[in-house]
Amino acid sequence: MANGLYTAKKLERERQQLRWSDRYYKKRVLKLKEKSDPLEGSPQAKGIVLEKIGIEAKQPNSAIRKAVKVQLIKNGKVVTAFAPGDGAINYIDEHDEVVIEGIGGRLGRSKGDIPGVRYKVVKVNGISLKELVKGRKEKPVR
Repeated sequence: MANGLYTAKKLERERQQLRWSDRYYKKRVLKLKEKSDPLEGSPQAKGIVLEKIGIEAKQPNSAIRKAVKVQLIKNGKVVTAFAPGDGAINYIDEHDEVVIEGIGGRLGRSKGDIPGVRYKVVKVNGISLKELVKGRKEKPVR
């Protein structure tokens, strides 16, 4: 490693080359997240509910987690989104317009015992799912 009076240029060049071995730098600069992500790098996305499904929890838990298949409006991709809350699935019907966001797992992967589900439902027909579950708001009849 050079460290003399006139080595600034060499150090700078080496730093630039070695940065590519940092996976977070590489992912960011090459925009790999935006390319592979169904939401295309945005925090939330609107979609239409195609069907309701139950997903079995991973071991050692035993439960059927309620989720929905959602087709995104902006690119037509189909993703699975979890419906958080007790009885939340009852407020979501087919052909409803929902807003989904990341579920908050590590590095954009799935969280907890729900295999392969990376997103959760936040709003149904423009009303917060949390408010519906708590009973503060009614679901609008369209």
